[in-house]
Amino acid sequence: MKAISVFNNKGGVGKTTLTFHIGHALAEMGKRVLMLDADPQCNLTIYALPQEFIHKTWEAEDGFIDEGFETTKNQLSKTDFQEFNKNPRSIHYLLKPTEEGTGDLEVIPPPVRLAQGLDIIPGRLTLHLYEEKIANRWNDIYRGEALSLRTITKIRAIAETYASLYGYDYVIIDTSPSLGAINKVVISTVDGFFIPASPDLFSLYGIRNIGKALKVWKSEFDVIFQLISNEKRKAFPEQFVTFLGYTIYNAKKYTSSNKWDLAKAHLHYANQIPQTIIDYIDPNLRSHLDTPSLNNPIGETAVMHTHNTFPSMAQNYNLPMWRVPSHDKLRPEHTSTLAGSRAKYEDTKEAYIAFCNDLLNRINLLDRTHG
Repeated sequence: MKAISVFNNKGGVGKTTLTFHIGHALAEMGKRVLMLDADPQCNLTIYALPQEFIHKTWEAEDGFIDEGFETTKNQLSKTDFQEFNKNPRSIHYLLKPTEEGTGDLEVIPPPVRLAQGLDIIPGRLTLHLYEEKIANRWNDIYRGEALSLRTITKIRAIAETYASLYGYDYVIIDTSPSLGAINKVVISTVDGFFIPASPDLFSLYGIRNIGKALKVWKSEFDVIFQLISNEKRKAFPEQFVTFLGYTIYNAKKYTSSNKWDLAKAHLHYANQIPQTIIDYIDPNLRSHLDTPSLNNPIGETAVMHTHNTFPSMAQNYNLPMWRVPSHDKLRPEHTSTLAGSRAKYEDTKEAYIAFCNDLLNRINLLDRTHG
């Protein structure tokens, strides 16, 4: 299993849309994929699941989150608690015993099935409570305190547990745009991450911020690894996270003579992305990437340009864009619109598979480099 994340310190770059469609594309390529929503804003969950399902899931968990996990658990018989865990649960529910410092779940709730080969563990708006625990327990990590170590490795451990149970090839962990505590532990403990960027000044600064944060995070983890025992070190991945590259996403297309069909102002910023990466992201985190891979976006222009209203329609139906026209429960007001654009919707599948082929080539380099 490889755990990867799509991350940018700047919001509004289409990260959720990209993550959702990557998951579906990989599944259609025959991979087994789990998407795990670790963004307290739950954008991926909202994109992937009907609102009624989300509400029903969260409502069932409210006592465990609000009143206390052990308190609510003790109000149920052992059989009833086991039955409760036979339904999908949110990531915060799975993390709550660690947040409270109690034991792990004996019955692992199933993920939500989205499509053949693709599942999701939903997010929850209360996840900020777990982030506070990470921050509060951080200093105790340096002396190897067991609960603190468990707190910062638990999201990775959940990914590994589910991969073992369900045979996932990839776990995609979605994150918020922040550089806070929860992203520190997620990004530092996945195998690789890549940056979706808009061709603008703000994305350049986002990359700079990520590079600076990674430098600090790596130095903190290096100190932790020197202070804790080899046995406790096993709770962490062997390598600190690796940078997989960048992609320009959701950019407006201008048919022109330049290589990426971008407006001149956008091309100006797009051309600065590789040098910004070189300047700010530690060479040790990108040593497996050759010069072309560093200079060129993942998938080249495959998913570079905006899909206009297609992503909104996809979210309406909780489906990837290419599956929307053939959906058997289209709303009457959408039928004629979709009929005229059917081919364009369906063509997006080929574009995302092209993107994923390049992404997988970069992920496969990790084994050669780390091996």
